[in-house]
This record gives sequence, C-alpha cells and structure tokens, in this order.
Amino acid sequence: MAFAPRLEIRQSQQLVMTPQLQQAIKLLQMSNMELSEFVLQEIEQNPLLEVVEPGAEAPREEPPADAPPADVAAPEPAGLDAELREDRLTLAEETFDTGLENLYADRSVADSDGPAPGDAGGDWSTVGKGGDSRFEEMGSSVEETLAESANLREHLLAQLGLSRAPGIVKIICADLVEAVDEAGYLRADLEETAHRLGAGAAEVAEALKLLQGFDPTGVGARDLAECLGLQLAEKDRLDPAMEKLLQNLELLARGEQAKLLKLCGVDAEDLADMLAEIRRLEPRPGRPFGGEPSQPVIPDVFVRPDQHGGWTVELNAETLPKLIVNQRYLARIEGGEKKGEVKTYLAEKLQTANWLVKSLDQRARTILKVSSEIVRQQDGFFAYGVRELRPLNLKTVAAAVEMHESTISRVTSSKYMGTNRGVFELKYFFTAAIASADGGAAFSAESVRHRIKGMIDAEAQGAPLSDDDLVKALRNDGIDIARRTVAKYRESMNIPSSVRRRRSGGVFA
Repeated sequence: MAFAPRLEIRQSQQLVMTPQLQQAIKLLQMSNMELSEFVLQEIEQNPLLEVVEPGAEAPREEPPADAPPADVAAPEPAGLDAELREDRLTLAEETFDTGLENLYADRSVADSDGPAPGDAGGDWSTVGKGGDSRFEEMGSSVEETLAESANLREHLLAQLGLSRAPGIVKIICADLVEAVDEAGYLRADLEETAHRLGAGAAEVAEALKLLQGFDPTGVGARDLAECLGLQLAEKDRLDPAMEKLLQNLELLARGEQAKLLKLCGVDAEDLADMLAEIRRLEPRPGRPFGGEPSQPVIPDVFVRPDQHGGWTVELNAETLPKLIVNQRYLARIEGGEKKGEVKTYLAEKLQTANWLVKSLDQRARTILKVSSEIVRQQDGFFAYGVRELRPLNLKTVAAAVEMHESTISRVTSSKYMGTNRGVFELKYFFTAAIASADGGAAFSAESVRHRIKGMIDAEAQGAPLSDDDLVKALRNDGIDIARRTVAKYRESMNIPSSVRRRRSGGVFA
C-alpha cells in the first residue's frame, strides 16, 4: 500500500472558552460576599468602573455625541421589550464566541405567567460591603478551584457532607453547625431549633449526636463539662467517678477537693490522676482552627410569606454590588488628542466595564429565577417543615427555567436562602425521589425513611419485620421500592437487620 500526502477539508464545531466566558462561569458560581470582593478588585484595575453607594442614584449624564458606543449596554429596566433583549443576547454571543443559553436566561417557563416573585423592577444591586475571600485571576483555567484554609465551620460541613445520616438529620445538623462558636461550643437552644424547623425532638437530638461525633472531639458541646465528657468518652475514660467530677467542676474551681473526694468515691491519689487527665484535654476544641470567629452565612436570597398565602422571593440587596460605567469620567478623558496606546487602553477598559456590568445584571436575574423555582417546588417545606420536602433534582429545575443542569448546579453552589425556618444552602432543597406504585406523585426519600423507621418502631415484641415485610407494607401504601433500597435506608439509620433485632429483643441503638 502506497502512502502519499493529500489535503483534506473538515468542518467541525467546538466551544471556545474565552477569558470572558470563563469569567462569566466564575461569576455565576461566586457567593454574594465573594462577588463583592471580586468587584472591588476590578474597580482597582479599571478607572471607568464605579460603585453606587446604597440609597444613591446612578448619574444619568449622557456621553458626548462623538463618544464611541458601548459594546454592551448597562442593565435595562425590568420592562425591557423582547426585541432589545434579543439584541443584547446576540451581542453577548458575538463577544463570547459561543452562546449564553447555558449561563443566563431572560425568559423561562417558570415566569411565563408573570414576573418572578419579588422581581419588582429588578433593582436588586445595591452595593454590599465586606467579604474577605481571595479569588483566582480572571484568565485562569475554569477547572482551577478556590483554595483557602478551612475554618471550623467549613471543616464541620465537609464531614457532614460525607455522613450517611438521613437527609433531614443532615439539614438539622447543618443548622446546628451555624450555631457553633469559634471555641467549638454549640450556642443554640434545641427546643427552639426543633420548633423553627418543624422537626421532632428526637431528630434534633440525633442531629446533635451526629455533630458531636465530628472532629475535633468535643465540638458541639453545650458547656465545658459536656466538652470534656465527649473527649473522655472517646478515650474510654468516662467512668462513674469521672462523671461525678465533671458534674461538680465548680467545686474544682473553688479548690474544694475534700468534697470532691467524697462525691467521686476515690482517694487523693486517684483524684490527682483524674485531674491530670482533665488538664490534658482541650477545653476549646475550635482552637486549632485559629480561634477566629466563624464568618456568619449571609443569605443570597430571602424568602418571606406574602399577603396571599404564597411566598415572596428577593435577592439580598445589601450584598449585591451595583456597578456602573462612569460616563462623566469617560467624557473627561476622551477629550483631546490621544496616542494609539492610550486609545487602545481606554477601549479595552470600556469593553471590560460594560461587559461586567451586564454580566452582574444577568447573574442576578438567573439566581432569582432559579431560587423562585426552588421555592415553588418546595412550598410544603416553607409552610410545614423538613418533613414536607418534595423530591427534586437539577433536571426538573433546569427544565422549568430553560437552562442547562450544569448552570443550575453552579447557581446553587455556595448560595444560601434565608427563610422563616433558618438559612439553608440551595443544594439542600434537592432530594431523591421514590416512585409511586400507582403512577401518582413520587415520594421523597426522606419521607420513605421515616415510614420505615416508624414501622420498625411499632413492630411487635419478638416479631421484627424483615426487609421483605417492609417492602410489602410500603407497596401497599403505594410506594414502589426495591428490597435493596429498603436495606440501604435501614442501614443508613443504623437499624440492625430483623435477625439481629430478634436476638436483641427488639432493642437497638
């Protein structure tokens, strides 16, 4: 077979990841606090950018007639007509060398019946102060991740993400994590937490147990005695004498060792050994994480009940920067003759400024749209609590708002929603679904777990239900579930098999 050179023409399509598209993706993933810091960095580098302070009106001066037109217009009012919206999208596509349908959307199925809840004019972008995160450079690869030293809160949430606890318990535990102070102590009332979340006392207690099992040992304790007790229990040194000592730490503080000897039932040598062991414990479990107060989570979105029994969804205006192009300064520096390098510099900065202003506007619209759809899907949660979480996945929300699933994933990453039941990460509202046997509405995986636990709790003494029995009972209730799924859910709740429950007389941890 002879080899000979030849020319071929091939036509193919590919997505060009320009620096601007990379930046658009990063803007969508940033939380509001991260975005505020990013905008401050951009203002330092671009003299044409200006932040409008809260309560101040943006200057309305028109640029000179001979000024070059902006590549992308500043944010328009909410009543922008469809033709202008299409023009904006077309221009942005030309700038990106690719479409924006997977990043932003101005219209969707979710708002086809009217404006999104809380979208009264779109004036959400009041400047926010604060935020001390560091960010990647604009031109870095999309795959690079933000690298910061984890604080205590992040350390606990990372362990929570790896936990196999039921979803409802994990949501409650995440709420408790937010109440852990810099020393590692829990500063929350459990009864108030249960009432606010609409959860049972047993579920809150299980969430507390989950939290107190995290590293560092002693975290989540409500007082010093409990903190030391958790550490001693891990060392298998929490005997009755040590428990008595922990119950009477005030006597130790006052130096009343004679009373301690009597209460603990030990001699002086044993008491000395007990005190030496306590001194080796860590009274502030959060100390290794710098001892600095954990930054509170600031919601990106607020959900409030309205007068008609529904919910109003609005962006947190206090943390969103309102950025404009300083037309007054631009007109001043454009007068007179400018050398080629100066003109090129101004043109680049103007293009960057206009693009960033538009991107911030589109980012806000996208977050509001996705959040509004989540609220619509999970209305039962806001009204009745965590037991009413519906099955929800990224695909369902993506179809409703006409975006790609990857966009929904970016929007819900590191974004928090302030509700009447606390502050929750948007990702917490996505739960697995169990199909209905009769073709009706699907069941939430969490509600199925509760049904399984309820049936096991109510089973007759000495006659535990096998996994097959549980499957039959669930199918009689219209839940189409496999035996292996029942076994998986049972194990995730630390419930032994029917054989082990029968041997233990129905008592299990």
